[in-house]
Amino acid sequence: MTTNGQQQAGGLNITGGAAIVAPVSAFPNGVPGNALIVIPMNKPTDELKGLLEQGPTAVTLEQMWQLLGFNGPAVQVQDDQGRPIAIGLEDLLAGLEKHWTEQPDDLNRGRIFAQELLKHNRLARAEQVLSKVVAKGGTGDDWLALGVAQLSQDKHDKAEGTLKGAQNLLKDNPYPSLHLAKLYQARKDDAKEREFIEKAIAIDVDCIDAWAYLFQYEKQRGDEASAVAAIEKFSADKKTAAPYIAIQGFYAANEETRDKAVEYAKKAVAQNPDNPLALLCLSALYGQKNDLEAVVRLLQPHEAKMSRDVRLANNYFEALFQSRQLEKVTKLLNALAGSPSKEVKQFAIERSRAVAQYLQQQQQQLAAAAQPAQRKA
Repeated sequence: MTTNGQQQAGGLNITGGAAIVAPVSAFPNGVPGNALIVIPMNKPTDELKGLLEQGPTAVTLEQMWQLLGFNGPAVQVQDDQGRPIAIGLEDLLAGLEKHWTEQPDDLNRGRIFAQELLKHNRLARAEQVLSKVVAKGGTGDDWLALGVAQLSQDKHDKAEGTLKGAQNLLKDNPYPSLHLAKLYQARKDDAKEREFIEKAIAIDVDCIDAWAYLFQYEKQRGDEASAVAAIEKFSADKKTAAPYIAIQGFYAANEETRDKAVEYAKKAVAQNPDNPLALLCLSALYGQKNDLEAVVRLLQPHEAKMSRDVRLANNYFEALFQSRQLEKVTKLLNALAGSPSKEVKQFAIERSRAVAQYLQQQQQQLAAAAQPAQRKA
């Protein structure tokens, strides 16, 4: 059982990010609801058996995986049937490396290996792998990944050449320019940093990350008001909601600044009322404020978009369901069931089951309430 913070479970007062390894019999009052049942796929070690015989044992998370025979911290992967399983990180990386070295000309195997190395901050090894992939005829995305690995290790000269090569290959992708801007930030070259932020925006005017970078750049050299003014001036003729979507993101997570986030999210919708991401941001902010009516008013005219965007469908469904507008819920789910998107269709199926279960529970409660009244009669 893992725990974050403080939990009371099975008579034990647990604090911190540790884990308790214990047999089920150690919890006579029932297994805690937040327990993680782990079954080792290999034979348990003698050390683990000894600990279990002693009863509940407090261990760190790293020690728990080690006791269960994991080589390194546990990571989740899928087996050949698509089922999630957990294996040790070192075993995963060793397996991917072996898989690639068996067929070194299969660049996809190298890419998958490099992705996991980058994900787990094995930057030097990722650089080695990606260098080989690039040398064997890698794509612009491979050049970009290699540049990111080099930049993350502060190898600025190498990263500069690699990222410029990536930009030449990925002419419609703003991210090589954004990473070059980060490189020039590290070199404290303000003019070059600003130049490449603007280049990223010129490549993709709807790139949220580029506008967020520009906002931070301006804020560091002034304050919030001057940063917003600079963003609005720079975006005046560009007719995109992206700048305001980026700005609201800086205020959305904090309850104290959420009203400010709503203000900018409204500006994003006003700039482009059909932008799904602008609608998603504003509806999510309304939902966080528990203003369900506002969510419904905002999204109802955009029901057609929901057959292609499961995120909008989810926000609209939740607002309708929580406000118990069940007739509209049923109509929405019936429409989504015919969506060409597998993700949206699956969403409709799962939510239909949840609604059916809710209605069944309501009927059972009504029937239970009616029984005492019948007895009195």
